[in-house]
Amino acid sequence: VQRSGNRSILLVSCLRTYASSASKPNILLMMADDLGLGDVGCYGNDTLRTPNIDQLAKEGVKLTQHISAAPLCTPSRAAFLTGRYPIRSGMGSSTKHHVLFWIGGSGGLPPNETTFARILQQQGYTTALIGKWHQGVNCESHSDHCHHPLNHGFDYFYGMPFTLVNECQVGEDPFLNIRVQAKYWLYSQIIALTVLTLLIGKLTGLFLVKWKAIICFALCGFLFFISWFSSYGFVRYWNCILMRNNDISEQPMKPERAASNILKEAISFIERNKNGPFLLFVSFLHVHTPLVTTEKFLGKSRHGLYGDNVEEMDWMVGRILDAIDKAGLKNNTFTYFTSDHGGHLEAHKQNAPLGGWNGIYKGGKAMGGWEGGIRVPGIFRWPGVLPADTVIDEPTSLMDIYPTVAHLAAGIMPQDRVIDGRNLMPLLQGKVQHSEHEFMFHYCGLYLHAVRWHQKDSGALWKAHYTTPIFQPEGAGGCYISGFCNCFGEDVTHHDPPLLFDLSSDPAEIKPLSPATEPLFDTVISRIERAVQEHHRTLTPVPQQLSEYNNMWKPWLQPCCGTFPFCWCDKEGDSDQKII
Repeated sequence: VQRSGNRSILLVSCLRTYASSASKPNILLMMADDLGLGDVGCYGNDTLRTPNIDQLAKEGVKLTQHISAAPLCTPSRAAFLTGRYPIRSGMGSSTKHHVLFWIGGSGGLPPNETTFARILQQQGYTTALIGKWHQGVNCESHSDHCHHPLNHGFDYFYGMPFTLVNECQVGEDPFLNIRVQAKYWLYSQIIALTVLTLLIGKLTGLFLVKWKAIICFALCGFLFFISWFSSYGFVRYWNCILMRNNDISEQPMKPERAASNILKEAISFIERNKNGPFLLFVSFLHVHTPLVTTEKFLGKSRHGLYGDNVEEMDWMVGRILDAIDKAGLKNNTFTYFTSDHGGHLEAHKQNAPLGGWNGIYKGGKAMGGWEGGIRVPGIFRWPGVLPADTVIDEPTSLMDIYPTVAHLAAGIMPQDRVIDGRNLMPLLQGKVQHSEHEFMFHYCGLYLHAVRWHQKDSGALWKAHYTTPIFQPEGAGGCYISGFCNCFGEDVTHHDPPLLFDLSSDPAEIKPLSPATEPLFDTVISRIERAVQEHHRTLTPVPQQLSEYNNMWKPWLQPCCGTFPFCWCDKEGDSDQKII
């Protein structure tokens, strides 16, 4: 009788587990890199072909006011993964380096942060990240993997722990900290010229200099050269690598076959886990420079290499969605597509633009306040649960994905910290008419540049800019001389009183309001400033992950598939370079 009772209990437990698993949707999240809002057909572009993304929007819900928590990769993705403003996790920066610069650095997403992947993993989901990470790898040794995806709730990882940069592709101009590199080269040349002058003077008797002094100066100059060239001279080997879980599979990576491998891995994961539930986060390397594009798509768009790269990414989205359909998972999969921030206006090669278009919105990548830097696509599909062909013009955030997927998985969010995201399901399903966000805070690094106030009772959408970047050259729409806009110092203008716009009537932020043109000016500014004070009271000091020290290359932290410094391997092979 006892055995029978135990079997009954076991059977009931199994049935409950099965029922719970069956009721949880699979979750597919797709994120582009540097894609402009205006680059997508369903957001108004009629010259670039994005039929798969457009179809996704037609079958689901499109958000027109979907906002990134930061205008650059590392902090934006940290906020996406944790549902928290980057300043809360230490992923904002007070320096001019607002993203992680090295895999061999010690900064990254802190191990005590709880990602949505961790919550879903605890709820029985099989979780995977395929593509770009850019949240760090190691803390104290070359293999502790404290920041690695597998230490943040992902069961499987295949992709780049860093991000694509020009150095990853042979023959491209250097990109990483080029002004600092130029300065170091200049100093090195000055030192070399000085040593040569002293040497000639000594040999010809023009200078009374001791050999010991010349040798000492030359040695110091050599050590200076080695100290910076050992990092910047080998970026392709240090940063451009592919990993499978904790193992390096390519060092340096072959970027021309990365798209094929990422697509193949995504499809394979779907096929392996079709019995679910699973979380698949596909983090595309597209459309970040150097815009590595396969031959099939080269020269096919009307917008040069950038357009080719966008259209290839859209095709990849289509193949992933096809895999979902073929596995019979379409109706049980919550699907989402977005970009990490706005398009990079200043990206160019010679006279050819290599960055995205942000539609009517001012600004772009690296600009924390202007809409063009933070307004991104937001498309959701879940047939039978979410309405089709629906547009919602309410303020939402990439951070909202965190509580939304936690809710879908019946997970419990951390109770010991502030979560800034809000569950989107009631809004997406039409059960409520307004977003839960009343105020949204737009940071550039650690600096608050702007605040958005959604005044729900009146329908007004106010936005106050406290700081704006100084465009170069004057009158341009971006920082074309420096390549990126900075967040502080001489590169910005502080506004007191703040610049105020009503985005409901002026979404392009062209006509700032004043007390003379807007009777509510003082009232609005006063309310926003109270909200800023309330927000600041919720912030607590945390270690800065992007400090100068944490963002410095450290040889002892460098992942290496050989014996350092001889780091090269190719475990992927050339067996299949064709995209499936």
